[in-house]
Amino acid sequence: MTENNGVFYGVGVGTGDPEYLTLKAVRLIKQADVIVYLQSEKGNTIARDIAKQWIDQQQQMPVVMPYKTDRKAANKAYDKAAKQIAEYLQQGLNVVFLCEGDPLFFGSYIYLHQRLSSHYRCQVVPGISSPHAATALAQIPLTQQNESLAILSSRNSDNEISQALAQYASVIIMKAGVARPRLLKLIEKSKRLDRCCYVQRAGQAGEKVVTDMSQLTGKGDYFSLLIISSAP
Repeated sequence: MTENNGVFYGVGVGTGDPEYLTLKAVRLIKQADVIVYLQSEKGNTIARDIAKQWIDQQQQMPVVMPYKTDRKAANKAYDKAAKQIAEYLQQGLNVVFLCEGDPLFFGSYIYLHQRLSSHYRCQVVPGISSPHAATALAQIPLTQQNESLAILSSRNSDNEISQALAQYASVIIMKAGVARPRLLKLIEKSKRLDRCCYVQRAGQAGEKVVTDMSQLTGKGDYFSLLIISSAP
């Protein structure tokens, strides 16, 4: 690391509402030399769209990301992006990576941090994560007093999810839509279906809160989660 190199910032932009951004996040975006963000193969750029009102003359670097279960293509994209970002940093330019939600909570920034942090100065600016946005929208307390909390992904096994439902006062299951029928069966088996809430796209267009699980059929939106709270 040298003082002449630029700084790599992982900036959380929240789940969709631009007003979720912190003052620090906005300042760093405005002051950045280079703005980096993920872009789908179809050209969609969620993180950039959230922060677009603060992007003006900064150089922009979209990272085209193939969203597939197989991580080989994604790792190649991150390798290529890290190399490009390193070149900017070596020129003394400050680089901001826009990350949906919080950079270190299931965040895409993590993969670039792992590749760059041992050689370059990195700073992380936290953002509103989806569990916090969802519980605020649904007005459900996440934890209180001595309660425990587990956060899992729908990719966790049935056994792992069942154990969490049995052991923790509150449980959040991320990316719930793609596995919703399976997850609801596990929650019903744990006898906690009456304490379950489904939240979709909190902070974005199309946001939805469902407290009656009988209204849900089939798979749901990718950007969704299930909240299993401690009290009905």
